[in-house]
Amino acid sequence: MRDFAAGVGYLLRGQRWVARHGRWWGFGMIPALIALVGYVAALTALVVWSDDLASWATPFADHWGSPWQGLLRGLLAAVVLAAGGLLSLVTFTAATLLVGQPFYESLCEKVDESEGGAPPAPEVPLWRELLVSARDSVQVLLRVVGFGVLLFAAGFLPLVGQTVVPVLGVCVSGYYLTAELSAVALQRRGIPQRERLRLLRGRMPLTLGFGVAVTLLFLVPFVTVLAMPGAVAGATLLGRDLAPVEPDESVEPDEPVESDGPGADGSGEADGPAGNSPLDLSKD
Repeated sequence: MRDFAAGVGYLLRGQRWVARHGRWWGFGMIPALIALVGYVAALTALVVWSDDLASWATPFADHWGSPWQGLLRGLLAAVVLAAGGLLSLVTFTAATLLVGQPFYESLCEKVDESEGGAPPAPEVPLWRELLVSARDSVQVLLRVVGFGVLLFAAGFLPLVGQTVVPVLGVCVSGYYLTAELSAVALQRRGIPQRERLRLLRGRMPLTLGFGVAVTLLFLVPFVTVLAMPGAVAGATLLGRDLAPVEPDESVEPDEPVESDGPGADGSGEADGPAGNSPLDLSKD
């Protein structure tokens, strides 16, 4: 239970981090806004053409009488809209991270710097990063769809379908949402997807604490856009816990020079202005 609460705490710490660094909060919202516009346009088109799609898919009902034709096509249109809405919820985070790969790389780097640094990111071309991210996201999505089908079928079981299945659904969503959000930070440490998933499974209560909190937060419309930068920042902090940086590999932040007088070289000048660290994000 303590690890679960610590996972929730990473989300809160991430939101506090972007609140203290407002410029990075706005910067991190740009990919989510771009993805939101695309998803709204796609869902609007689906709503407008859902009836036409239902008619196209049921040509055998053209000669059915009322009310059966309307009931069948109305039900099919509703199913299409529900499936589109569910698919948008499942894929929005992955699409946002894919669109915002350069944005979130920079955000993760700043969070790492503010916490004491991290090993330099692997020198990989942007096109290859996007390709790897897209491949990993598709693999995660396929796993989510597989679990979704099983949970949907289990939802028809008496009692279990109304109690256990929704809880399992939130936990599965939380686990894979954590995998998506922490991917940016862990990729910077050169950790492949299979190893990332193993790390998350090894700290399951911590992973679920973070992921379940993010899942419930992202269920609120438009909150996803506002909370995405903080979620990425929190996932970066979580990634630092999952894959601790060895002291000799980290980029240590500059410390203020403590001196009782002139510089150590006897030049009569201090080594530099104390507290003016290049990793100090207080002005960001």
